[in-house]
Amino acid sequence: MSRIGRKPINIPTGVDVKVDGSVVTVKGPKGTLTHSFHPNMAISVEGNELIVTRPNDEKENKALHGLTRTLLHNMVVGVTEGFKKELEVNGVGYRVQKQGKNLVMNLGYSHQVIVPEVDGITIEVPSANKITILGADKQQVGQFAAEVREKRLPEPYKGKGIRYVGEHVRHKEGKAGKGAKK
Repeated sequence: MSRIGRKPINIPTGVDVKVDGSVVTVKGPKGTLTHSFHPNMAISVEGNELIVTRPNDEKENKALHGLTRTLLHNMVVGVTEGFKKELEVNGVGYRVQKQGKNLVMNLGYSHQVIVPEVDGITIEVPSANKITILGADKQQVGQFAAEVREKRLPEPYKGKGIRYVGEHVRHKEGKAGKGAKK
């Protein structure tokens, strides 16, 4: 049996979980998340725990078991604590600022790059070269962070661009034949 799939999910106080067939709605202090799961997975609320069971040991059901449990756990964590992705901007003259609901970035282009805030996502700019993306839906936070990072990917020669905090970008050596010309 799936080691992850068989673990029960603890439902903290202040969180309301409704199971309607294969559609699960989780309400908490940070918002409401709804997700529809594969109909083979049986999701039930027993006391203050969510339990996911599978009908048999077919390969597809084994794979869905752990996935369903992890997605449900992420929903519960999202509505209680929320998720956060941090990005840092490196480069001379590269900076970011928040104007109203928009993220305005100077990334070395001839124009400013403007990214509007999406529903369910909050953008914070603690300093001129840091971006913090917050939200209840883990997948949405990660996708939005990837889209912001995509505006100027970190390049391998000088390391300029937008990267995740803690991300390591492998640097390449520049041109090798600097003084070899005769």
